[in-house]
Amino acid sequence: MTDGAALIGRANDAGGMQDASASRRPVVVLVPDARGLEAFDGVTNVEPLVWDLSGDPPAGADRAQVLVTQVMDPPTVLPRLEALPQLRVIQLFSAGTDAWAGFAPEGVEISGADDIHGGTVAEWVVATLLAHLRDLYGYREKQRAHQWERRWTGTLAGKHVLVLGAGDIGRNVARRLEPFDAVVTTAARTARADVLDLASARDRLGDYDVVVLALPLTDDTEHLVGADFLAAMKDGAVLVNAGRGPLVDTDALLAELTAGRLTALLDVTDPEPLPVGHPLWDAPGAVITPHSAAITDDTLDRCWRAIVRKVGAFAQPPESATP
Repeated sequence: MTDGAALIGRANDAGGMQDASASRRPVVVLVPDARGLEAFDGVTNVEPLVWDLSGDPPAGADRAQVLVTQVMDPPTVLPRLEALPQLRVIQLFSAGTDAWAGFAPEGVEISGADDIHGGTVAEWVVATLLAHLRDLYGYREKQRAHQWERRWTGTLAGKHVLVLGAGDIGRNVARRLEPFDAVVTTAARTARADVLDLASARDRLGDYDVVVLALPLTDDTEHLVGADFLAAMKDGAVLVNAGRGPLVDTDALLAELTAGRLTALLDVTDPEPLPVGHPLWDAPGAVITPHSAAITDDTLDRCWRAIVRKVGAFAQPPESATP
């Protein structure tokens, strides 16, 4: 689900709100905890019930049209859906819905908490780039060794940065890099004003000091960054993955890192979680964080704002929905 009003039509087609009396009944929304009750307090036409998918469902769950869940594993969720015959939407806390590819039950939309993580993920991109270019990691080691030793470092100023992805994350990355006087080019699957298409961007890979991945994972983008892509990047370039791990062919990346030609700043990996002993942990030039770029002290606040916005739009009676 990307738009609550659009879903109303699909819900009507599926029999979720077919007659006038039904449209006036509150939409039952299952939330994982008491925080959800608080979040939906006062939201028109919504009746929240608490169910975290453990134990028996609460009374009234058989009328639920929306399930809000923090559980990221579809095979864990699916058996519990048998108790929800009226279900129309599974609302996630994550922005991406790719984990549900091939798992969505017929007639059920999978909705991400979109347009909320771009700012914090972009902060991570800028922070890791600055830490790398200004060698903050190296200075930390010198501090531990009690060494007062200065050295020349790089800077973001003047760096040519290619951001692959023009969605929430990509836009925020570009906006936050520009005040550092980086020269930013954005590319996406579809070209538009001031945005290259991916094919054009690939033709110019050798021009960029930094390539930031902020694309969704689809059949077209899986292993987009393979051996040929990496080979086309300039010597000493930095690859930043803030999208999804499988955007990158891990074996091809390991080969380039082992050769010492590139640096990789990774918040996501393939496989994920990265197993103990995987060679990527110790690859030269690799900096890894555990898919934590969007995890800050206000993450749940941001998620609930998006969830209330999207579910609230879905719950509008058809006559009040925006055409």
